[in-house]
Amino acid sequence: MINFRKNMKQNNKIEKDFSAIILAAGKSSRMGLPKLALRYNETKIFIEQIVNEYESFGCEEILIVVNGTGNSFLTENKIQFSGNVKIVINNHPEWHRFYSLKTGAKSMSEVLPVFVHNVDNPFVNHEVLNELLRNTDKVDYISPEFDGKGGHPILLSEKIIKDVIATVENQIHFKEYLNKYPKKKVQVDDEKILVNINTLEEYKKYFNF
Repeated sequence: MINFRKNMKQNNKIEKDFSAIILAAGKSSRMGLPKLALRYNETKIFIEQIVNEYESFGCEEILIVVNGTGNSFLTENKIQFSGNVKIVINNHPEWHRFYSLKTGAKSMSEVLPVFVHNVDNPFVNHEVLNELLRNTDKVDYISPEFDGKGGHPILLSEKIIKDVIATVENQIHFKEYLNKYPKKKVQVDDEKILVNINTLEEYKKYFNF
């Protein structure tokens, strides 16, 4: 797997190591089941599709932050991943996204720049990831933008990840926390960075199962 990731980085002309944290600990009350379990195609659910894309892109490590229900689903359905994927349980999903990020960051084997990806957007565009990575030496916080609107995933520097881990408080507004860091918006040609699937109606806009 290590050689495979290195080859992918060479093919994508990426020199810097990076990881990914997938936030999947939300309660999904409006969907009626964990969003990570939503069907992406005939063979994969959302979380499998997202993980596969980040693996093929060359991530050193992928951390999936889930709540107890999500973890039970993965276990009961025997959803398995490769060795560089780690399942991390958030025991306080009611504390929202900052705590989920902190939980995932504290479980990293090595602090690297991190793509933060929401499980309610199953679309991963390698061109978008490359555009974000090209700016890692300029600012600490990089986000894609389409038609004047910010989307996901975002890319956070090692500095931010170290700060998040060291932060004592757990219930912090995620966007407000990030506002203190230098930010760059990267224009991309992919409207799907704006997707947030929170209801069955929104799911049906993109999928027909």
